[in-house]
Amino acid sequence: MFRRLGNWLEERTGIAALIRPVAEHLVPRGSTWLYVFGSATLFAFILQVITGIALSFTYIPSTSQAYQSLKFITENSALDHFLRSVHYFGASAMILMVGLHMLRTFLFASYKYPREASWMSGTVLLFLTVAMGFTGQILRWDQTAIWSVIVGAQQASYVPLIGPALAHFLLAGETLGGQTLSQFFALHVFVFPILIIMLLAPHLWMVIRNGISEPPKPGNPVNSKTYVQDYHAMLQRDGVPFWPDAAWRDVLFAVVMIVVIVGLAISVGPPHLAGAPNPTDLVATPKPDWYLLWYFGVLALIPHLLTPYVIVGGPLLVFLVLFLMPLWARQGERHPLRRPWAIGIVSIVIVAIASFWWLATWEPWSPRYDAPPLPTKVVGSVSDKALAGAKLFHDQGCEQCHRIGNYGGFRGPNLTYVGNRLTGIEMTWRIANGGYNMPAFGSQLSSQQIDQLVAFLQTRTPKLSEGQ
Repeated sequence: MFRRLGNWLEERTGIAALIRPVAEHLVPRGSTWLYVFGSATLFAFILQVITGIALSFTYIPSTSQAYQSLKFITENSALDHFLRSVHYFGASAMILMVGLHMLRTFLFASYKYPREASWMSGTVLLFLTVAMGFTGQILRWDQTAIWSVIVGAQQASYVPLIGPALAHFLLAGETLGGQTLSQFFALHVFVFPILIIMLLAPHLWMVIRNGISEPPKPGNPVNSKTYVQDYHAMLQRDGVPFWPDAAWRDVLFAVVMIVVIVGLAISVGPPHLAGAPNPTDLVATPKPDWYLLWYFGVLALIPHLLTPYVIVGGPLLVFLVLFLMPLWARQGERHPLRRPWAIGIVSIVIVAIASFWWLATWEPWSPRYDAPPLPTKVVGSVSDKALAGAKLFHDQGCEQCHRIGNYGGFRGPNLTYVGNRLTGIEMTWRIANGGYNMPAFGSQLSSQQIDQLVAFLQTRTPKLSEGQ
C-alpha cells in the first residue's frame, strides 16, 4: 500500500527525482564533525519557525497586552511555557551554530574560489540571524525591551547625517508607542524570516552546485584555473554519497542539539521578564541576551563621544569586511597552518568577545542601586560633621557609583583615598557642578550638606582608611 502510494505521488510530483540527486551527490570523504554546524543552523531555524508560529497564536502584539500575554504564556499555560523556553534556547542555538559555522569556514578558507557567493550570502544570513534574536528580545515588551529601544534610538540619533532617520526608524515614529512594537513584530515574524528563507535557498543550492569544500591540505593552494577540474576528479576518485555516508553526522548532531534545547527548556525555563514596561522608571538597566552581551560591554566601555559611531559604524564595518573578504582572498593556501594570521584573528576575536562578555555580566559601569550604607569600620572615628557626610554619601546615591574600600559601585572614580588627591575646594566644586556622567548637586544640596560631604571625603586617606 505504501509503495503504491509512493509511486502515485512520485508519478504526479516527481519529488523523489528531485531529492535523489541531492541526497546522492558526492562529497569529500574527509568531511568530519567540523562540517555539521551549517546543517545544525538549518535545523535550529526550522525549530524557530515551528515554535514561533505556535507562540503567535497566544502572543498579542499590542503595547497594552503584549507584556500580559507573555506573562500568561510563561505562568498560566504549561504548553506555551515550554514552547517559549524552546524558542528562546533555539534562538541561542541558532546563533551559536551559525557563529561556529562561520568560524570553521573562515579557518578552512572555504570562502575561496568558487565559493565566494556562498560566503557572501552566509555573511548576510549571519547578520539576519542576530537581527532576529534582537527583535525577539524587543517583543517581550518589558522594562529591558523598551529601554533597549529608547537607548538605541537615542544613541543612533547622534550619528551624523542619518542619525535622525535611524532613530525615527527604530521608534517607528517620533516617540515610543504602539507603532514601535508593531514594527518589531513585523520584522521578527515576517521580514527577517522571509529574507532568511530567500537567502537560504540559493545558499544551499550553491553548496550543492559547487560542492562541500574538502579539508584543506598544506601546500595545496587554490588555483582558480584548475580547482574545479581537480575537485571533481577528487570526488570521482575518493568521494562518498552525501546520504547516508556523510549526512548521518548532520542528523545525529541535530538530534543531540534539539535534545539539549528541550532539556534546557524543561530544566531552566524561559527568560525572565524584567517587569511591566514603564518609560518613566529611570532606574531600569537594560541588558541584552547573552549572545549580544559582549557588544553591550563594548558600547559601555568605549568613550562616550564614540558611541554613536560605533553603535552603527561598528557592525557596518564588520559586515563589509566579512562580505568583501573573498574578493581580495579568492586564491592561495587554505590550511590554517599556512595562514597563521587567520588563527590569530580568530583567537583575538574569541578572547575579545569573552572578555567583553565577562565585563558585561559584571557590569562595573552601572550604578549599584542596592549598595548598603557604609559600615562603622569603614567610616571610622570621625567628627559629627563627617559622620553626617557619610550618611549623605549613601542617602544621595553617591555610593551607587563611587567606591570606598570594598563598598559601593564602580561607575565613578574610586574615592577610598580621595582626600590625598583633591582639596576641599576642588571637592566642593565637583559636587556642586557635577561632571561627566555625574549630576550637579548644587541645586539639590544645601551648602551645609555639601560641607558635610566634603568633611567626610577629606577623611578618606590611607592613614584613616586602614582596614578597608
